[in-house]
Amino acid sequence: MSIQIKESYDVVVVGGGLAGFSAAVAAARQGVPVCLVQDRPVFGGNSSSEIRVSPHGAACFHAYGRETGIISELLIEERAINHELVTENGWTNSVWDMTMYDMAMSTPGLTFHLNTALLTVQMEHDRKIRSVLCRTAGSETELLLEAKQFIDCTGDGVLADLAGCEWRMGSEGKDEFDEPHAPEQANSEVMGNSIHFKAKDMGRPVPFVLPDWAIRYEDASFFYDQGRKPYDIRSGYWWLEIGVPWHTIHDAERIRHELTRHTLGVWDWIKNRDPQTRELAAHYALDWIGQVPGKRESRRVMGKYLMTEHDPAGRTVFEDEIAFGGWFLDLHTPGGLLAPTSEPSSAEHYDQTTDYAVKSYCGPYGIPLRICMSKDVDNLMMAGRNVSVTHAALGTVRVMSTTALIGQAVGVAVAAAVKDNLSADELLRTRIPHIQQQLLRDGCFLPNVSNEDPLDLARLATVTASSEALMYGVGPSSAGTAEFLVDWTETKPQLPEPRPQPYDRDRLNRRVGQWIAVGDRPVRRIELCLSNLSGAEQQVQGYLYAADSIWDYRTEPGEPLAELNLRVPAGEAQWVSVQLGLEPGRDFPAFSYLRLDLLAHNHVAWIKAGTVIPGHTSAYEIGGGKMRSLKENRSFRMEPPQNCYAARQVTNGVTRPYRAANLWRANPQEQWLELSWEQPQQLRTVELSFPGHLFHEYHNYPPLYRDPQCAKTYSIQIRQNGSWLEAARVRDNYQRRNVVPLAESGSVTTDRLRIVIHETNGDPSAAIYEVRCYN
Repeated sequence: MSIQIKESYDVVVVGGGLAGFSAAVAAARQGVPVCLVQDRPVFGGNSSSEIRVSPHGAACFHAYGRETGIISELLIEERAINHELVTENGWTNSVWDMTMYDMAMSTPGLTFHLNTALLTVQMEHDRKIRSVLCRTAGSETELLLEAKQFIDCTGDGVLADLAGCEWRMGSEGKDEFDEPHAPEQANSEVMGNSIHFKAKDMGRPVPFVLPDWAIRYEDASFFYDQGRKPYDIRSGYWWLEIGVPWHTIHDAERIRHELTRHTLGVWDWIKNRDPQTRELAAHYALDWIGQVPGKRESRRVMGKYLMTEHDPAGRTVFEDEIAFGGWFLDLHTPGGLLAPTSEPSSAEHYDQTTDYAVKSYCGPYGIPLRICMSKDVDNLMMAGRNVSVTHAALGTVRVMSTTALIGQAVGVAVAAAVKDNLSADELLRTRIPHIQQQLLRDGCFLPNVSNEDPLDLARLATVTASSEALMYGVGPSSAGTAEFLVDWTETKPQLPEPRPQPYDRDRLNRRVGQWIAVGDRPVRRIELCLSNLSGAEQQVQGYLYAADSIWDYRTEPGEPLAELNLRVPAGEAQWVSVQLGLEPGRDFPAFSYLRLDLLAHNHVAWIKAGTVIPGHTSAYEIGGGKMRSLKENRSFRMEPPQNCYAARQVTNGVTRPYRAANLWRANPQEQWLELSWEQPQQLRTVELSFPGHLFHEYHNYPPLYRDPQCAKTYSIQIRQNGSWLEAARVRDNYQRRNVVPLAESGSVTTDRLRIVIHETNGDPSAAIYEVRCYN
């Protein structure tokens, strides 16, 4: 006989993927009682060890675009303690599950029920949920959970559906919103489900015999001509995908079975038949095959705003911005393995300059809270892939790092609604600035909002430092922290024919631009390291612009500050000088970016730098008036060197390179930052944002990784009675965001405060993005 237990909370979150997990933790951190219900034995959804899709996000396509906040805390922790390499699919192990479990256990006010499925919803009236009835598998226990606010993070919109909300499933037609990716006629087709596998090198030949009930593949064109190249024999693949003709919710078990048949067949092809892989795979044996399909798309619950693809493509600015995205408009071909070709970008061999690639590239863009607020039920919000977006917009919003940001924002929003007993409309009307400022304080980034927290006493301080590193440029032989970062494709056994690159990475086959961070010094001269491959002098044309931001990808971002005609003598890796006479305030804003572009030239190469210096990146032209991020530096030198790492930037309200470098960076061995006030201040906590884990996606970071730029050991000192006293010391840190109490109880009073960085995790220079101080 089943027993029923009744529990009451302020917030109930249904669904424990990254969106639901982030929502629950964020709400609990705001001080409201929260219950998280998850129908699987582990947290993480598609990212868990059951499904093993590693989280993707904006940094895949945009330098310094990685998501921060709760998702960043988790991923930094996982890399620091996990011995396992991470690749795109198939390699997630239980260390990730336990990282999330540990955070859940360590969050005051958060209760969770695993292996617990939602059964029914009880409504107070048509527009309000009173409670949900859930059942815990294997325990004959039903849970009746009452709450003031509910969040649907089920992916499939199960809670919203049971509550009677309107939802969509399938693709809108072009006639409804005129979306470039929309089909001419609306249809019910959605992206499919996937399972993954992992193979292990056994050090000796290992046979594989395909079961009779599995699919046997014989045609190489299915893989190499239709966008399904087996690029890593050890694990994969996102294109092991099936949806249409089956329903991704109701036919999930049939899809799982069909995927298993096909996955075994794909491994048989790799192992026994493919002439490009069978020798590489000879010593590999299957280690794991997923049996929980990962879903991309099903119900999308209609909210107070329906986001279309015009919003991410046009980078719409929303007053209620609470998150950001930056994945491309990634719409997989309905049917997956059963379709004539795979996802369009893959079918085009990842040519970044096709019409499809150009129209699909977008971001970083803001995401509004209204897409997370049910239009039909007053106390229901959504986070994850079931938010209020069109099918086309879902192509970019659906990736897990983005949904985690949305989840954290929704958690903060529902906590505000509960605390002040606000309706959804009242929340939108009165609390958006509060939600935005709280998200920034909690480590998130918003493209169109900066720190304006009136409680942050650091904003009133004068900031000085022991030293401020100057930016001289970067050359072919430069070294630094970037060599600790590798692209995850570099960790794969390469096939005989490597994947095609978008262009020759050195030669100027296309227009290339380099962002250069400047301070408040003039720019007299820039030198570029170029190679002339022709044997005769060549002329290269270029332009210098004042750039709006590091993500301003317009091919022509305004009137150029200077037009360049460079005479390049024949020879290898020679520095060519450009004379300029630019002044901050007159020609460009102080503490901003310049962008130096060189136009295409078949005989000249702009030499790639040996490392990436903080706050700098480059891009290349893809067509349609767009540039695309390269996430590397081209060699350049500045005269005079720029003070773009000035200490004052730690209180400018932005915690990553964006419209400026936004970073204090010290000279080696001189590593303290000081805040001073005209009048003594009472301080309880100091909140710090250190550099690291921004430039690349999660996949780029090796096992047991601690970012060398991040402070490892530091102290916070206060000035009292003419002497410096140590108020706190932190050891063995590797997290980007730190909250440091200055006294066990009460506060300290001082008019001067220093952060002294004694040791980083490897970088010779100390650096900080932001300092906040609170009483």
